[in-house]
Amino acid sequence: MLLWSTGFIAAKLGLPDAPALKFLAVRFALVAVLMTVVALASGARFPARRETLHSVLSAWMVHALYLGGVFVAIGGGMPAGTAAMLVGLQPIVTVLIAHFWLDENVVARQWVGLVLGLAGVAMVVHDKIGWGADGSGFLPIFVALASISVGTLYQKRHCARVDLRSGAAIQFTACALVYLPLAWAVESDAIRWTPSFLFALAWSALVLSVGAISLLFVLLRHGAAANVATLFYLVPPVTAIQAWLLFGEKLDLWAYAGMIAIAAGVALARAPQAAGR
Repeated sequence: MLLWSTGFIAAKLGLPDAPALKFLAVRFALVAVLMTVVALASGARFPARRETLHSVLSAWMVHALYLGGVFVAIGGGMPAGTAAMLVGLQPIVTVLIAHFWLDENVVARQWVGLVLGLAGVAMVVHDKIGWGADGSGFLPIFVALASISVGTLYQKRHCARVDLRSGAAIQFTACALVYLPLAWAVESDAIRWTPSFLFALAWSALVLSVGAISLLFVLLRHGAAANVATLFYLVPPVTAIQAWLLFGEKLDLWAYAGMIAIAAGVALARAPQAAGR
């Protein structure tokens, strides 16, 4: 989650110099080219047609709709704290879906941990929450929430046997093919290729899209989806600490208390068999 949390920092650096969809289009295209070269050079096995389709559908949820929703919401005026708080519902949504779809057992202690973690998220971002000018960001942020919740479970269920190298090449190519024409059709502003944007783009592509996403998929293959989802509670406090270090954003007593609550919530929400390993 340390890597995942830097996504908000990269967005803060890059979005002033690029429209949201164009930022993501270039990011997806860059990763698609990179991972295709890696997959071909390393002899990765490319999946059959059915697995390819599953990989594409997962990519559109985990990458295209989730990132698109978050970036459009923040780019449209929704405060990052509000976006983080709403996306912070993901562990509860994921656990509910995993319980009914994947038959993962959820005990009372885990429900207490989930609620405690959500309360901690609210405390961490309480002073950064706002509703924006017209509330237009709510639809894209809820699309993002639904997409990452369903997408991670879909990835676990249908793409567990796909090679991560070829799978990434397929997934980011699928996202780039959607975003490249869409971004240039609906956004008129040009990208300013400033040093801060180039750094944000490189970080987003290499560290987040290659590194963090690969680690997420590895965790999904080796653990219960509910356990992996609870780790997303750690994103807001880690992001808050990074913003304090890099941008001087203040942390108050509520934020510190929220971090403690999140840590306790994650510990409680972990499945019993995982907690004992």
